[in-house]
Amino acid sequence: MAPDERREALIAATRPLLYEHGRAVTTRLIAEAAGVAEGTIFRVFESKEELVDAAIERAFEPGDVIARIEEIDPDLPLRDRLVVLVSILQQRFRATFGLMQKVGLVGPPRHLHDSEQAAAWRARQELLLLAVLGADRDQLRVPADHFVHVLRLLTFSGSHDLISDGRLLTPEEIVDSLLLGLLRRD
Repeated sequence: MAPDERREALIAATRPLLYEHGRAVTTRLIAEAAGVAEGTIFRVFESKEELVDAAIERAFEPGDVIARIEEIDPDLPLRDRLVVLVSILQQRFRATFGLMQKVGLVGPPRHLHDSEQAAAWRARQELLLLAVLGADRDQLRVPADHFVHVLRLLTFSGSHDLISDGRLLTPEEIVDSLLLGLLRRD
């Protein structure tokens, strides 16, 4: 296996272990999960910490979130599309919050938050969320970009155990709160 492929395989094997063991994950566990000898890790990474940091960085990448949002059926009624969207976002947020807690982060790594790549992802995400609204954006009594901003904020806060005081909101509760409060009334 080429060094780049081995590096990717080790990162992929490490990510799920971080959710269980956090930074205390051992190179032995990583090697077992990757199906390699423990020394193989140090042929492509300087240290366990470098591998763990690479796996954490990878966990903050959008991954399959883009594809999952793009797969939302545009022919579904608006409420149904939004429930699917919020479900996708909640899964992402909950996984990220769980990882952050396990590895001792209080926020995303700074270089991932302040980079050009992060800005590009945020812009792409906004376009994806606006696309989910489709032609139904005309039903909103607020601008569509404001609607998706509030949707993301409510989904974020309603998906975080501490922010929601342990009372997580369901996707249906989030969507209904927005639609019943932000739909234009004729």
